[in-house]
Amino acid sequence: MTAKEAVTVALAGNPNTGKSTVFNALTGLNQHTGNWPGKTVLQSTGTYIFREREFKLVDLPGTYSLLANSPEEQVARDFLYFGNPHVTVIVADATCLERNLNLILQVLEITNRAVVCLNLMDEAKRKGIEVDVNRLQELLMVPVVPTVARKRQGLEELQEKIWQMACNKRDRQFQIRYSPEIERAVAKLEPFLQEMLGTEANTRWLALRLLDGDPVIRDSLAKNLGSRSVAASSEGKWT
Repeated sequence: MTAKEAVTVALAGNPNTGKSTVFNALTGLNQHTGNWPGKTVLQSTGTYIFREREFKLVDLPGTYSLLANSPEEQVARDFLYFGNPHVTVIVADATCLERNLNLILQVLEITNRAVVCLNLMDEAKRKGIEVDVNRLQELLMVPVVPTVARKRQGLEELQEKIWQMACNKRDRQFQIRYSPEIERAVAKLEPFLQEMLGTEANTRWLALRLLDGDPVIRDSLAKNLGSRSVAASSEGKWT
């Protein structure tokens, strides 16, 4: 990322977490809407300035997972992996955090350049729900920012954490460990994927999706990575 390049920030989250409120509060009138290329899914983008730097916010479709079972999930997943945003903000509902953790963990398997926006903290307090933010940060290995977006509470801290995440190199990656059989299969597949895509790509996540028999991922690879992916797939190297 160059000094003058706009920072691309993906905004992910379950429906009804206040994600659109966060988007509107950060970008104000600097918004544009359209459709994702080749999709009927709505695309919303906006910009804001923080510390004299331009940030481009891409509001991903609200989803409960990234398993690509719907056009919305496919759009969100493909952008997070192939779009390489500098930072991903995951908006979660503090009143039902357990339900939101599924998406949070799936995003963190793709990227460690993330910030969790723990929204609706006022509703959680009203319901007698307390969230140990510091412990959550330790477990997820990314910043967690409590917010009440509709009142603009916590948004300046959120912008600060986004800026810090964009500027600083991340070494630690949240990682779920699977069964020994799966881990051995991943270890065999990753070297081939690294040879094709380079070491900067998250080949562990890609290997897991291929081993899972993901029906969409090969098409996404062919579309986003070109002929080498198509050739490798047709030769049966990912089976």
